[in-house]
Amino acid sequence: MQTYILKRLLATIPVMVVVALFVFALLHLSPGDPAAVIAGDYASPADVEKIRHKLGLDKPIHVQLGIWLWNVVRGDLGTSIFSGLPVTKLIGQRLEPTLALTVATMLIAILIAVPMGVIAAWAAGTWVDRLVMVVAVLGFSLPVFWLGFLLIYGFSLQLELLPVQGYVSYKKGLVPFLRHLILPSLTLGLVYLALIARMTRASMLEVMREDYIRTAHAKGLKPHIVLLWHGLKNAALPIVTIIGVGVALLIGGVVVTESVFAIPGLGRLTVDAILHRDYPVIQGIILVFSGVYVLINLIVDVLYTFLDPRIRY
Repeated sequence: MQTYILKRLLATIPVMVVVALFVFALLHLSPGDPAAVIAGDYASPADVEKIRHKLGLDKPIHVQLGIWLWNVVRGDLGTSIFSGLPVTKLIGQRLEPTLALTVATMLIAILIAVPMGVIAAWAAGTWVDRLVMVVAVLGFSLPVFWLGFLLIYGFSLQLELLPVQGYVSYKKGLVPFLRHLILPSLTLGLVYLALIARMTRASMLEVMREDYIRTAHAKGLKPHIVLLWHGLKNAALPIVTIIGVGVALLIGGVVVTESVFAIPGLGRLTVDAILHRDYPVIQGIILVFSGVYVLINLIVDVLYTFLDPRIRY
């Protein structure tokens, strides 16, 4: 097991190198000159050239790439063009809201979606199954920003049960922290929930047709024991896989959700950086998101060996 984890960790290095090369290319392939953005609309060509020299943009591409990669290895993601602060500091300041939103969304989605999928498979062909599929289809169909505004209108403006926007740290109290997370987590979680519920149902239906399930029933085991212990346990691999793959949906959805609910997280920082053409911040955020996605996939691969003893690496 240790050898496999070490190999998988080493395999992430070339992946992250490719991502780093792509991120670096954004600075040179994207329209617009960062030096001109910093200098402003009324700057002279000489002023723009001074800023280019200060940023090192007048050096050959391979030299810029080498310097940038060396800085990344040392943990230096550069300095924000817009705010003048280190990118690592900006990301650190915005990490807590995004992490809280992501964890809350995953917990809500998994705790609701897996039972939904299991029940739908157990009651296949009934109105319960159809209801679960309707919810799943709606989850994929409704735009995240539209659903967010709808929940704000219903629960915040009409019923006045939850805050409209903003984020409160857990350090200031658990109740206000949770109250500000409920609506954005539900908004972002519906798409994730729909994905997991559909995969759980499909995987459970396939498993429930196996011979060992009929054998378990023939032995007189209680239905819920057969459903959960023999059924869900053997259907877990595709479910865990789709949970890991669905992290990509969360990363994309975080940007929209944080903008709708005015949450000062990495998603909001991404939008602000794109609007200001703050390339160092965009590069840093993409690297962080890519590293998280690679780490999640590594965790999913390791979980395979615990869920299915037949899998050995």
